[in-house]
Amino acid sequence: MQNKNFTIRTMDRKEFDIAIEWAAKEGWNPGLHDADCYHIADPTGFLIGFLDEEPIATISVIKYNESFGFLGFYIVKPEHRGKGYGIQIWKAGLKYLEGRNIGLDGVVAQQDNYKKSGFKLAYSNLRYEGHGGGNPPENEQIVKLSSLPFETIDSYGQPFFPANRSHFIKGWINQPDSHALGIVQSGNLAGYGVIRTCLTGYKIGPLFADSPELAESLFLALKSKVSPSEPVYLDTPKVNQAALSLAERYNMKVSFETARMYTGKVPEISLNRLFGVTSFEIG
Repeated sequence: MQNKNFTIRTMDRKEFDIAIEWAAKEGWNPGLHDADCYHIADPTGFLIGFLDEEPIATISVIKYNESFGFLGFYIVKPEHRGKGYGIQIWKAGLKYLEGRNIGLDGVVAQQDNYKKSGFKLAYSNLRYEGHGGGNPPENEQIVKLSSLPFETIDSYGQPFFPANRSHFIKGWINQPDSHALGIVQSGNLAGYGVIRTCLTGYKIGPLFADSPELAESLFLALKSKVSPSEPVYLDTPKVNQAALSLAERYNMKVSFETARMYTGKVPEISLNRLFGVTSFEIG
């Protein structure tokens, strides 16, 4: 019998499409342009495991700075699970992020496994599913995000994430097949959101706003960009009751749940103004 060798290395950009394909098969419904945007965040932060020449495992481990990283895309091909390959690429990913506080959004069933590696539950996120359409609010304060200086957008977004990731945000808000809107009050940015095309339907993320009323206006403006026949998804922190109420008010139903976990101290981010998570995969 031939012995097979398991090797782990950094993905190139083309190989990252494998991780996107596997994520789709897991039901995670990635965006059409997620791979390009994610790769901007850390081009060396995506690992792939090969059994001889066959790719069988992936993980993303984004180094945002010297103190914070984010883990995602932890996938082993189903026929190779339970054979020790997953834990090898998991350990390689953690080593890449060594010395940092690491965040992840994990499916609830895996919480206990993540705890074994030092992750602690911070809060849960809920994915709501609804439909597009509806009339946009008549609100002159809602503008195309592209009409604002990027420095204004970047500065507004800082309280919602533990590390600066300007290069990623610039790509995210300008990706193809998307709409990015802001809301301005008294000359200041008071919220913004993005809706992007996914393999199935559309996802709204992020959705940031200074009040539930502003969040609702942005939400309605974003979903009005989509046909009423198309599904729309919104990922919300379970601890933000106003965000849950917004989703439920428009007949959205919970379809998925993740556990936001960290290896270190839970970062101080503005959860009461965070109505839609940017990405479960890279935070």
